[in-house]
Amino acid sequence: MDIVIISAVIASLFLVIGAAEPLAARLRLPYSVILAVLGILIGSGAIFFLRTELTDALNPVAEAILGLPISSNVFLYIFLPTLLFQATLGMNLRRMLDDWVPIMVLAVVAVVAATLGVGYALSWTSALPLAACLLVGAIVSTTDPSAVVSIFRSISAPRRLSRIIEGESLLNDAAAIALFGLFMGFVMLGVPDPDLGEALAQFPILILGGALTGWLAARIAIWMMALFGAHELALISVSAALPYLAYIGSEQIVGASGVIAVVAAGLTLNLAGPGRLPPQAWTSLGEVWDLLAHWAGALIFILTALLIPRLLEAVQLYDFVLIGVVILAAIAARAVILFGLLPLLTLIKVSPAVEPAYRTAILWGGLRGAVTLALALAVTESLLVPDEVKRLVGILATGFTLFTLLVQGTTLRTVIRRLGLDRLSPIDEVMSRQVVAVALQTVREDVARTTEDYALPRDVVRSEAKLFGERLDKAVKATEDSEEILDRDRITLGLIALAGFERDTIIQRVRERTISARMAEKTLLDADRLIEGARAKGRNGYQQAARRSVAYGRAFRLAGLLHGRLGLSAPLVRLTADRFELLLSQRLTLRDLDAFIEGRIRRIHRRRVADLLLEMLTRRIEMVETALDGLRLQYPGYAEKLERRFIRRTALRLEEREYTAMREDGLIGAEVHTTLMQDLMARRAQEEDRPQLDIAVQRLELVRQFPLFADMDDRTIRQLGRALKTRYANAGSIVLRKDGTVKSVFFIASGAVELETAGQTWRLGRGEMFGQVAILSKNARSAEARAIAPTTLLVLDVARFRSLLKRSAALQEAVRASAEQRGLNPEALLAKN
Repeated sequence: MDIVIISAVIASLFLVIGAAEPLAARLRLPYSVILAVLGILIGSGAIFFLRTELTDALNPVAEAILGLPISSNVFLYIFLPTLLFQATLGMNLRRMLDDWVPIMVLAVVAVVAATLGVGYALSWTSALPLAACLLVGAIVSTTDPSAVVSIFRSISAPRRLSRIIEGESLLNDAAAIALFGLFMGFVMLGVPDPDLGEALAQFPILILGGALTGWLAARIAIWMMALFGAHELALISVSAALPYLAYIGSEQIVGASGVIAVVAAGLTLNLAGPGRLPPQAWTSLGEVWDLLAHWAGALIFILTALLIPRLLEAVQLYDFVLIGVVILAAIAARAVILFGLLPLLTLIKVSPAVEPAYRTAILWGGLRGAVTLALALAVTESLLVPDEVKRLVGILATGFTLFTLLVQGTTLRTVIRRLGLDRLSPIDEVMSRQVVAVALQTVREDVARTTEDYALPRDVVRSEAKLFGERLDKAVKATEDSEEILDRDRITLGLIALAGFERDTIIQRVRERTISARMAEKTLLDADRLIEGARAKGRNGYQQAARRSVAYGRAFRLAGLLHGRLGLSAPLVRLTADRFELLLSQRLTLRDLDAFIEGRIRRIHRRRVADLLLEMLTRRIEMVETALDGLRLQYPGYAEKLERRFIRRTALRLEEREYTAMREDGLIGAEVHTTLMQDLMARRAQEEDRPQLDIAVQRLELVRQFPLFADMDDRTIRQLGRALKTRYANAGSIVLRKDGTVKSVFFIASGAVELETAGQTWRLGRGEMFGQVAILSKNARSAEARAIAPTTLLVLDVARFRSLLKRSAALQEAVRASAEQRGLNPEALLAKN
């Protein structure tokens, strides 16, 4: 075939892709549906012109269209990895973890249910063997990510609904394609009734093998990309190779699922990439993959749609009955999971609740597309599959795909509207009015400055100002007159706006490199939780999210346990350094929020709401400062190193801004600017590495600050530093129980502890100890000790404490004081020991 004609056809397809998006917007139809319809029309037109006797002029073009090298391998090895990889890069994975149960149920359990439901329904109504029926079930279980995600994004569906749909559509392809591979093998081997238990037993192996392959490939790629950090194009090139090598390696070398490998590689890069790669390079990488996925998704829809007329050529009347069976069975199986299993999991507290309206939207939004057609095409290309099976698989998969796109896809907007998911809640409506009012006030100020700068005629300015002022007054009055909104809702609105501004501030600080890329995702996640907490539970939800952002999490407690019990300090070192930097980043951001409250929120919600928000902001700042002070006490000197690093990074940002301004003003030329920026980038790269935290050294410095150990020599201090273990306690956690046996003495490095025994309570703070009285008095029962603030404890075992007590006069004096406080004889207590 003439290469010129093929090139012209491919270029024309890109023109079609370019025209499809504005056409979809004009017709208010999903973009993927428009692409599918255009592809079907092009394919049908090509067949018509080849077979008609009206003209032969277009035969070369028709032959070029129908002769395009379209095979299942093109879709599975070229387009599919691109779509899956980009989808994983664009996901907010940590937010999806909040709904991981419904996502996994839909992505795995629903796929298995649909495969079995469709398979057995077809086996009862058709002459196909069970293996072929199950193969059809696996093929039609794949909800297409490009079709589903684009539609839900285009209709501005609720954020949580979009997250569940995106997570399911991404992961269920992996599950369905793995099942497709199993049943395709049975069909090619001529096994009519496969052992279902044996088939499903291979499923976890395919999943785990693919996941491990993808993770390993991504770790190697991240290591290479970190080496190439100064060369953005090289870094992006490595990312372009990653999904294809992961897919091919898993399929051809490991014998596992290539789709799972691509998903695992994308997830790994999504989680680790922002902390290892320069921010601008990470942004550019995402933009490149967005463009690649846009082209891949569009091409896969058009090219597969071109095949639809040929796949349906041999359709018979009874085939329409079978298509109906597939449709009903697939929807019924999905409905059983959505309206049967998910509510049950919610009832037994395994899964968060998914609202009925959301479940209905998910049911009707399970669109199929290019992936389903590509798998069907793979069956029709196989020489080992019987002809009748090929024919029916092609017809059933194509018919079901057309139903989901042309019926479900075109009516999904209506379903969303009928469910009320496109309407704003009362709070969101007031929020939108507030946004308009605040924006217009800001615009008025900016326009006033602009008109002065350009010295426009007064009559023109006065006329336009009057029109603008009327619109502004109307917007402000609409916001202020929202009497149906209660005060608590006004507070909620203010908190949502405040958290949104905090998120925008974080993004700006990341772009300026004041906040490192390592902390960007964590701080943005905390801001998202503040927004959703305020939206769901108002003031209480916001405060819960604020406390969570500074609390020690499970990972921190596990790291402390590994350090204390096994001596593995690396996880604790990394998490402690992350906590330092996170708290510094939070403090930097929070100090900018009071101006937003005074300047904007006070305009809309009046003084009382603004004052309450300022009070809550002050408490948040105090929480962060308290947490930072605790870390400074634990690790003297390390916070200072981080703060010095922050100052140097800020200075570099300001220096870059000055060079850019000089270049724009013509004070320096391009060559000088490039040289200066290269030097600045080199110095900035040096500041990207955090100072090392040595827990052992830091603990030794901390021990030296204890008044109890002031009379000890350096040798004893070093021995004590090695013997002491660090333990962290969140506010409210119990350190010692009343009925517990005391085996150690605890020294408070930071925080506060409340002791309770015999109806008496007293509090201890930094530099004090507890547990010594129970040990010295031979009393197995102790007072209950509870942390009343985030507390760091240094723990010393009994034998070392007794040895230390004999040598330290200061420690003996502290024991005497604590004994007297409890009404015991201090001399008798010391004499026993």
